[in-house]
Amino acid sequence: MLEEQNGSKTFIIFELAGTTYAVRSRLVQQMEMIEEITPVPNAPASVEGVVFSRGRVIPALNLRVRFGFERIPIDLRTRLIVIEVGERNVGLIVDSAREFISIEASAIQPPNEAISGLSGKYIEGIATVDNRIVLILDLSEVINLAEILIGDQPAHTGAQPAKQG
Repeated sequence: MLEEQNGSKTFIIFELAGTTYAVRSRLVQQMEMIEEITPVPNAPASVEGVVFSRGRVIPALNLRVRFGFERIPIDLRTRLIVIEVGERNVGLIVDSAREFISIEASAIQPPNEAISGLSGKYIEGIATVDNRIVLILDLSEVINLAEILIGDQPAHTGAQPAKQG
């Protein structure tokens, strides 16, 4: 299998808010530019909407918002990484993505206890590749729907609650 060769694993590398992240290539179905996102009413803030990709409608999760970073406009560098975890397909909106690399299993360290709390639960491991730190994501945690629904507030809150009289 391509995923593991000679003790190394293959990853797709992407950038988000100035940090380098990696996802296991075996979970990635495709990477593409974002043409149009259709907003979904009352969706959690990190769910940007849905996209039509290769004949399928896929939810688009803005990783900047999911990780608590500032939302930025989508541009020509922005990519949609379509992943499959379990039976779920989700598009991850990232700042840029273009690398496919192998990382030796011995080069991947578990996250330090200092970051393994709430902010580090998305991190499966940390590696150093060409003098840069790469955070390897645990995609099952990243796309945990129950947490997204509980943790996010609706993206568009147009109406004010009615006052009790």
